[in-house]
Amino acid sequence: MASTMRIRVSSRTVHSKWVDKISELSDQNLLSCYQCGKCSAGCPVVGAMDVLPNQVIRLVQLGLEEELARSKTPWICASCFMCHARCPKGVDIAKVMEAIRQVILRTRVDWVKVEELSQDVISEAPQMGIVAGLRKYTS
Repeated sequence: MASTMRIRVSSRTVHSKWVDKISELSDQNLLSCYQCGKCSAGCPVVGAMDVLPNQVIRLVQLGLEEELARSKTPWICASCFMCHARCPKGVDIAKVMEAIRQVILRTRVDWVKVEELSQDVISEAPQMGIVAGLRKYTS
């Protein structure tokens, strides 16, 4: 017997600050997606994803932040823009995936605190690592 996942939808989740932030950062009209699935059908890395690209959009539309925070999909997205090319409504899912990654990174607590690193570590660390540590402070 197949198991079903219950999703609790409320006006609080659908109209949350989180949904607004994803929309703002991605500069996409998330409600224009009508779930045709063409993005998922054309995605070259969909086999490695735990949530399909069109399902990511639906989860964002529904404000299901925790489900996306647990998902591997935003990190697997290759940002190849095939989804954007196939979308009949012009939704750029790669931009949405990047917005999700940004929001998740800003809320995580397992990042390196650059100000607490010793000068020896800073002088030896790759610059990209330092920039990534400071990325949390940008909005």
